[in-house]
Amino acid sequence: MPDPAPSSLRDVLVEVCLESIDGAVIAAQAGADRIELCADLLEGGTTPSAGTIRTARALCPAPLGIMVMIRPRGGDFAYSARELDTMVDDIAFAKGTGVDGVVFGMLNADATIDIDATARLIEAARPMQVTFHRAFDMSTDLTASLETLVDLGVDRVLTSGGRASVADALDVLRDLIAQAGDRIRIMPGCGVMEDNIRDVVTTTGAREIHFAAPGREDSPMTYRNPHCFMGTPTPPGEYERAVTDGARVARFLAQLRR
Repeated sequence: MPDPAPSSLRDVLVEVCLESIDGAVIAAQAGADRIELCADLLEGGTTPSAGTIRTARALCPAPLGIMVMIRPRGGDFAYSARELDTMVDDIAFAKGTGVDGVVFGMLNADATIDIDATARLIEAARPMQVTFHRAFDMSTDLTASLETLVDLGVDRVLTSGGRASVADALDVLRDLIAQAGDRIRIMPGCGVMEDNIRDVVTTTGAREIHFAAPGREDSPMTYRNPHCFMGTPTPPGEYERAVTDGARVARFLAQLRR
């Protein structure tokens, strides 16, 4: 069987998932091709603030691509009519900032693709790019869901192959990429690491890869009230910050482009 990988691993597009302005700048400086800009990655990513979207585009001009997460809350992917209205408004704002695209995903209660809601958001997003996120992995039938997204005109699908990590679904991802052909891009994500990236690409034939490079840094606060906390008393809490690790981004890219 011929190797399904790209002619050169250097040709693989790398998207970094992150949740801050500083993270966007760090990823750009490290050489990422594109970022997925989110808020609250502990919830799997939600819509970032208006200021975050606008500032990220201003500080990270093209050629860096910016995809904005459109997700009004954590939890499941069955949205109310009010939530869908909010998502349409968020897409309109993102489009006005000049970002490259948006990322969303909607399911029916039976875990099939919500065709009407997806079509509505695609229409609102154009001419921007559209990625259908890992709501895809929660659907009942990945093969059927992919055909639905092809019919809807989605540009790419972010997926772990229906498993917790891409490492557990390489065969599934390879089959999805073969099924997709040139009709839609399949972008493996979740569990992609520096030590497995080459195997993921060469086994599946992926042309785009999605990963995060989480790190932690200590807060600069010198006084820390021991009697009060915001949100949760456990890390990261108020005095430990989630950051994007630029060195990890660089190592990841080096594995592909060495």
